[in-house]
Amino acid sequence: MGKTSGFKETKRKTEKRKNIRVRVKNWNEIYEPATNQEVSVQASRCMDCGVPFCNNGCPLGNLIPEWNDLVYKNDWETAYHRLAATNNFPEFTGRICPAPCEASCTLSINQDPVTIEMIEKNIIEKAWESGFVLAEIPKKRTNKKIAIVGSGPAGLAAAQQLNRAGHNVSVFERNELPGGLLRFGIPEFKLEKKIVDRRIDLLIKEGIKFICSTNVGIDISVKNLIQEYDAICLAGGSTVPRDLSIEGRDLEGVHFAMDFLSEQNRWDTKKSNIRNITAKNKNVVIIGGGDTGADCLGTSIRQGAKNIVQLEILPEPPITRTSTNPWPEWPLILRTSSAHEESGEREFSVLTKSFDGINRVKNLTCQKVKWEKDPKSQKFEMKILNKSEFKIKADLVLLALGFVHPLQEGLLNELGVEYDERGNVKTNGEMMTSKTKIFACGDMERGQSLVVHAIASGRKCAKNIDVFLEGQSLLPEVKGYIRSSFNKI
Repeated sequence: MGKTSGFKETKRKTEKRKNIRVRVKNWNEIYEPATNQEVSVQASRCMDCGVPFCNNGCPLGNLIPEWNDLVYKNDWETAYHRLAATNNFPEFTGRICPAPCEASCTLSINQDPVTIEMIEKNIIEKAWESGFVLAEIPKKRTNKKIAIVGSGPAGLAAAQQLNRAGHNVSVFERNELPGGLLRFGIPEFKLEKKIVDRRIDLLIKEGIKFICSTNVGIDISVKNLIQEYDAICLAGGSTVPRDLSIEGRDLEGVHFAMDFLSEQNRWDTKKSNIRNITAKNKNVVIIGGGDTGADCLGTSIRQGAKNIVQLEILPEPPITRTSTNPWPEWPLILRTSSAHEESGEREFSVLTKSFDGINRVKNLTCQKVKWEKDPKSQKFEMKILNKSEFKIKADLVLLALGFVHPLQEGLLNELGVEYDERGNVKTNGEMMTSKTKIFACGDMERGQSLVVHAIASGRKCAKNIDVFLEGQSLLPEVKGYIRSSFNKI
C-alpha cells in the first residue's frame, strides 16, 4: 500500500495551526488547510505492513490502508467511497477524534504514525467540494416507522443507516436544532457548526425527518411513541454530569462545563443572546484535565479571561510510553491540545477541598496528593500530602469531570428499561433493552465515550433494528466496534 519507501523518505507532517495571536481573537477553525499534494505525500507513508493494526484500532473498522493508497495515487473519488463505506461522518471524526487508529499504526512501534486523521478530513472535504457526496435516497420504502430519540452522532448514524434500508425514520431532539454535543458541546474553533449543518441538510434530503424542541415523555407521550412506531432507538447520550459535592458547591460562579460550552455555542451561531456564564476579565479555574476541560480552556481564552488554571487530580502522565504501556495499546501519555498552547496553567495531583466565598466563589482551597501503588492489590491509592494546602483565586469555576450516565428521570423510567451497574441503559447482544422493540446505542448504552464509538454504535444498532424488523439485513457489519460499558479510551 502507498509508497514502499514512503515512511523512510518522508516525516510525519500534520496541518499547520494558525498563529496563536490571530486564532484566539476569533472562533474559526484553528487549522490552515493542507494542499492535495501535501496530503498525498503524507498518505505515501502508509507502509505495506501486512496486518493493518490501524484498521483494528478503529471502532468503525475504517479501511485506512486502502484509502491512503488511493490518496497517494490521487484517486480522491474512490478514496471517498472507501471511507464512506464504513464511516457516515468523517468530517466529524477527522476533526475531533483522538485517533486510536494512529496509536495502533505499525509505525508507532518506533516512529511517528501516519497522519490518518488529517488524511481522513481532507478526503471528505475534497469530496464535498467536488460533489462526490450525494444524498442516498432509497429506491424502495418499507412500511416500517422508526423513532430515534437523540440526534447526536449515534442517533444520526443509526438514522442514516436505517433510512438507507428503506425505513421511515423520525429523529426526536429536545434542543432547538439537531446535532447533540456536536452542535452544543464541541467549541466552534474545533468544529464549525456549518460543518454540522451541511450534514444535517443532506440527511433531510435523504428523507430523514427531524422533530426538534421536542422532549419525548413530555411533548410526546411514551405511550403514543410505542403505539406509533415499529421500533424505537434510544440515542440520548450520557447527559448527567459528574458533580463535586464539597463545601461551597452552591456558591454563585460554580458551573458545569457543558452549561458553559453550550451557552457559547448558542451565542456563536446567533441562536441565543443570553450570557449567564462568561469568563471575561475573570480568574477561571477548570477542574478536570480531559478534552472537555481543554474545550473550556480554549473558550475561556477567547472570551477574554484574566487568568486560567486547569486542575487534574491524577498525576502528570509521561511524555512517552512506559514499558508497561507498549504498542499497540492506547498510549497513556501527556496530551497537549491546541488550547494548552494558547494560555493557562496546568496543575496535576491536586485535590479540590472546598469552594470559598460569601454568596459567590472567591477562592478554592486545594491540597496536593500523591498516588502510590498498594503492594497487595497493585492498585494506585491517593494519599494527601501533609501541609500541602493552598488556595487559588477564582471568580469562575468550571466542572469538567465527565458524565455518570444518561438522564433516567422521565423517558427512561417511564419506558421501564433496565439499567446496568453504571446506570446506563442495559441491552442484550442485539442491543435491545429489556423492553421489546426498544433499542439503545451510543453513550446512553455504552457510557461516556468517543464520537467514533458513538457512530460505530449507531451503525451496529441500525443493523440490529433492521434484522428485528425484516428478519435479515443488507446493512454492513461494524467490524471494529466492541460493545463494552468500560472504555479503554
